[in-house]
Amino acid sequence: MAASTPNIAITGIGTALPPYRMDQADTARRIVDALSHNPDSARWARRIFKQCGVETRYTCEPDLLNEASACRYLPREDRTDVPSTAERMAVYKNASVPLAISAARQALTDAKMEADRITHLITVSCTGQFLPGMDAALVRELGLAPSVMRIPLTFIGCAAGMKAILLSKQLVTGYSKANVLVVCVELCTLHIQPSGDRDALFGASFFGDGASACVVGVAGPQHQHVYQLGDDRTVLLPGGAEEMIWEVGNHGFDLYLSPNIPRLIGEYVPAEVERLIGDAKTELWAIHPGGKGIIEVLQARYGLSDAQVSPSLSVLRDVGNVSSATILFVLQKMREQLSDQGTARASGLALAFGPGLTAEMIQITYAASPVPTEHHVKDAQYVS
Repeated sequence: MAASTPNIAITGIGTALPPYRMDQADTARRIVDALSHNPDSARWARRIFKQCGVETRYTCEPDLLNEASACRYLPREDRTDVPSTAERMAVYKNASVPLAISAARQALTDAKMEADRITHLITVSCTGQFLPGMDAALVRELGLAPSVMRIPLTFIGCAAGMKAILLSKQLVTGYSKANVLVVCVELCTLHIQPSGDRDALFGASFFGDGASACVVGVAGPQHQHVYQLGDDRTVLLPGGAEEMIWEVGNHGFDLYLSPNIPRLIGEYVPAEVERLIGDAKTELWAIHPGGKGIIEVLQARYGLSDAQVSPSLSVLRDVGNVSSATILFVLQKMREQLSDQGTARASGLALAFGPGLTAEMIQITYAASPVPTEHHVKDAQYVS
């Protein structure tokens, strides 16, 4: 960590999930039923739902729990009653703000931060839009200052939550009295497509809904279990422009994820990691679970133990890929494990990937206390 960097840290984290739970095996069964007219796609769906590493996800749309014959979102030949993009955006508007408020309040409480002390609000989402936006609603509902600097990051994809953390660190570096609230909300299941194409089924197999939030500022003695933020790197990787595509369609947003993504990450990301951390000790690996294959390729490349990738795999298993919100779910899970182990201090890396192909990464140091003394330090237990 650069010597000139002040004690800038994620001082509080909060997460929230919608009320409707999607069991992966049951969801697969219903989608296979919906594809009874297309046996090839049904076989593909059965396989990909089983192999993607997800056991449960959550959705804001109760219709997605209905049987195939009654669910308007599932694949079908007759598309006359499939929800339009406008209808899906109406659901997004109603469901996103309560989730955002819940996650934000948890983060503020965790950071021991009064709402009116927030100087910057960064709102993140790529699964819906409306104006006045989520940022304006949060100002009113949370009691933020009307003059808070609002910065919406929209339609950037899975890496946007990490990008917001990097931007927050830069804001606090330039103004040490800044307190930045980041709020990410993604309602990915609203974009399940009526198509039986493999691309549509792949996306439907592991994306879920949820919200996460964090407070970034200068850590003080009142803070516990923080992530100090070090050097960071943003890079547009070569050869990935057509590998991850997210476009607005008539029935929600159309997603394409190439099977080449894990290979490209394994090929190009290690050089970028080396540019960022050099030979620094890296015990912690907070990897955005953009898919099981991404975690597996980085685990193999760096010889990571199962314990080191456990936070990422646990989040993927329990809530799926929640796009931009996911990295804070991973950091929260990792923090819980480190706290349970009695770890005082451990350093590592957090990284996420998005369309482009974009990589966002930052050095992190978990600290049970922001300024631990040497005789209190206990090494992390993630070392293989």
